[in-house]
Order: sequence, then structure tokens, then C-alpha cells
Amino acid sequence: MSRTPSERTIVFLVGAVQFVNILDFMMVMPMGPDFAQALHIKASQLGLIGGAYTAAACVTGLAGSLVLDRYDRRSALGVTMLGLVIGTLLGGAAVGLPSLLLARVVAGAFGGPATSVAMSIVTDTVPPERRGKAMGAVMGAFSMASVLGVPAGLKLARLGGWRMPFFTVGAMGLVIAALAIALLPSMRGHLAKAESKSPVSFREMFSRPVVLLSYAMTVTATVGMFALIPNISAHLQRNLGYPRDSIESLYFYGGIVSFVMLRLAGWLVDRFGSTPVSTVGTALTMLVIWAGFVAMPPAAPVLAIFVGFMACNGLRNVAYNTLTSRVPRPAERARFLSIQSAAQHAASAVGAGLSSQILVETAQGRLLHVDTLAWFSIAMIATLPVLMLFVERRTREAAAQPAAMPTH
Repeated sequence: MSRTPSERTIVFLVGAVQFVNILDFMMVMPMGPDFAQALHIKASQLGLIGGAYTAAACVTGLAGSLVLDRYDRRSALGVTMLGLVIGTLLGGAAVGLPSLLLARVVAGAFGGPATSVAMSIVTDTVPPERRGKAMGAVMGAFSMASVLGVPAGLKLARLGGWRMPFFTVGAMGLVIAALAIALLPSMRGHLAKAESKSPVSFREMFSRPVVLLSYAMTVTATVGMFALIPNISAHLQRNLGYPRDSIESLYFYGGIVSFVMLRLAGWLVDRFGSTPVSTVGTALTMLVIWAGFVAMPPAAPVLAIFVGFMACNGLRNVAYNTLTSRVPRPAERARFLSIQSAAQHAASAVGAGLSSQILVETAQGRLLHVDTLAWFSIAMIATLPVLMLFVERRTREAAAQPAAMPTH
């Protein structure tokens, strides 16, 4: 019997895959003090653990661009998810810094390409007129990881030890990977299209201005956001005096509001287009950053700042991801998204690195020059609507071109 799951089922399965993938990444740094003490890792070395994942995801993102479009999407998803599960389980079995770094390298090496394949499946399956809603649903995995995953992981670590979250997420990933392989149909449509014409070379893909503009969007938006994101918790606690015991509640409420906003953003993108939605989301994000990181004292309560940051950023991300899904041709989709994933991870490392050069910690533990960092972030993300305008115009021109060609 041929398997023909509904579009909704496919989007749900991809969202579940993304939930595990994002949770594996998000839960590690909040648990840093727990496994640092158990494995005798210096607090100053915790950044290496996050960097190991990011660096591996960047490298395999580039490598995946060479091969992912040559295989059935379902098979590629199965392999990448299996590798992610192995990396996560290895994290729970770590006995020191070297073995934990190795585990995070394995997880990042497969987690990055898993995202590319998952997004390719959504793009292959959902037509453009409904893609914004689908992207909003899939990206809701980030909100669910914030609402349920991170607090649950921290509680598991407190009750069962720091290894328990790794083993739990690994087991969950194994179950979801099995379900995806069992329920998803074979996805080889991109291969048939590729066989009907000569393969698209890297030179040909990069010769299209819309591809370069799309990657420019990725880099500027990611650098701008990751200059702030790794430092938000420290800023809230050390500069604004927010209690450590209440940080989990920030993720809970922020995740709930973000989940609602992501679903709304998908509907708005389908109705009004990516650029208008991104413009509104960017303007609101800039306002939130100013209120929480430039104005001293802050112009809003901490809870409002954090929730507003997550919600507005989600609005921007749905618009951005929906638009970039229209840039590549079917036969190059996974290649394009793999390079995009590599660019995102590299840009996040650059943003985090720049923040470490700008910020200064006082003897009392306060962070200085947060306002300078915030203005840098605002300047970078302000370019997103402009770049999106050019990309959206070019994608519309490309979509209309075949219809405009004369027939004889």
C-alpha cells in the first residue's frame, strides 16, 4: 500500500523532529553549572561546549550541501536524526570535558543537516500559498522547547542528575525518528526534476543575485540577534537584578506567547507577504531591544521585555524563513538550506564573539557596554526588511517568468 499522509501529518512530524533537534541544543547551556561541577569542568570552558556544536553544524552544513539533494528526503532525515540521537546519548555518557565535547560535535554534525532536510520536506510538500502557516507551525517547536523542554530538562537534572535529560531527549528522538521513517512517504520528486535537466552547479546557483541576497539576510539578521541572545540571562540577573529562580518562568511565559505569535505570523505572511510582516516584526524588535537594553532603567518590566523579545523575533523569523524557502529550485533545495544553516551557525558564532569583545564585567559582576551592544544589534537587524524587499521582488519575478514566456 502506498503511504499518502496528509499535509498536516507531514508538518506535524517535521515539527516533532525540530522539537527534539532544538531541545537538544537549547537545554545544554542552562544545565552548564550542573555538569560542570560533576565533571570538574571550569565555568570559563562552558562556552567551548556550545561552540563545539555550532562549529560542527557549520562544517557539516557545507558538506551536506554537496550530497543531501542526491537522496530521498525520508532516508536523509532518518540518517541525520539517528546521528543526532547518538550524539545526545553520548552526552549523557560523558566522563569529562573531552568526551562531552566529542558528543556535542556529533550532535551538531547531524543536527544541522537534520534541520535542512526537515525544512526541505516542508517546502517540497506545502505549496507557496500555505507555506507561511506551515512554517509557523514547524517553528512552533522552538516555543514548545522553551515552554516544556527547557524547564522539564532542568527539573530532570535536579531530580535525576545531569545525565537524565540527555538520555530522555535521546530516547524521545529515537521514537520520533522511527515514527517519521514509518509514516513519511518516499520523497524523490526533487530527484526526478534533477534528472530531467543537467545538475545545478554551485557556480550557477551563486551567480543568481537572489541567492546572494538571501544569504546576506541570514548573516546580518543572525549576527545582530546572537550578539544579544547569549547575554540576555546575564544582563537580566546582573544588571537588572532579576532573580535566578524566576528565569524558568520567563522561558515558560515567553514560549507560550511566542507559540501564539508564530501561528499568527504564518497566517499574516500568507495573507500580506513576507516583507510587510518582517518590517513590522523588525520595528517591534528594535523597540523591545531599546526598552530593555539601552534605556536605563528599562522602559518596561523584565517579563514584558523578555516575552516581547521572543514574540517579535518569532514574527520576523516566520517571515524570513517563508521567503527563503522560495529562493532555491527544487533540485537544489537541501543544498541551499544546508549552506544557509552553515551561514547561520557561523554568523551566530561571530555575533557571540563580538559581544565578548564589547562587554566588560566589573568586580561586582555587572556587565558594562550593554547599550553599545544593543545599538549594534539594532543596526544589524534594521537591514532585514530592506534585503527582504529585494529578495521578495526577485522571487516573484522568477515565479512569473515561465508564465510570461511566449508560446509558439
